[in-house]
Amino acid sequence: MEKYAKQKWDAIYATTNAAQIQPTNILVEYEYLLPTTGIALDIACGLGGNAIFLAQHGLNTHAWDISEQAIKKLAGFCESNNLQVKARVRDVQAHPPIANSFDVICVSYFLERDIVNNIIAALKPNGLLFYQTFIHEKVSEHGPSNPKYRLGENELLSLFSPLHVLLYQELGCVGKTNQGLRDSALLGAQKR
Repeated sequence: MEKYAKQKWDAIYATTNAAQIQPTNILVEYEYLLPTTGIALDIACGLGGNAIFLAQHGLNTHAWDISEQAIKKLAGFCESNNLQVKARVRDVQAHPPIANSFDVICVSYFLERDIVNNIIAALKPNGLLFYQTFIHEKVSEHGPSNPKYRLGENELLSLFSPLHVLLYQELGCVGKTNQGLRDSALLGAQKR
């Protein structure tokens, strides 16, 4: 990844409090789909809201991010709260996960289309993917301004078409836009 991107995220995470970070909507709403044991990965974890949630649910959890600041804060939070999360500085574009290594993979608000096949391959048989990120059709100014980092219509379904879809949501601008989760697509899928 570009040196600029690493510096950008280090600067953002240097001023963010890890205790304020929450897990993504898809994990909270569909936690009942999680296995009771297994190995989980939070890709581009930031301050680790998803990783913390996965660890609290009994999963052997790994958390990767390009930002040293984010990983340092996540590790400190986990140590202070007696949580076991293997937090590592890792550029997932240069070093994607290896095949057949995770029971659960979570990705939130990170979009790198070039590693989609690596993510699919990294799931073990019956492994679960929880993915939530920004879409082009938006109702607020949240998220990236660069359209490269926003999904097209039903693109998340297309990208992960080899997986069995368990749930999908992409509300866009339909109906009362002040209700429901907007600006994002959610995908829960299983490798069969």
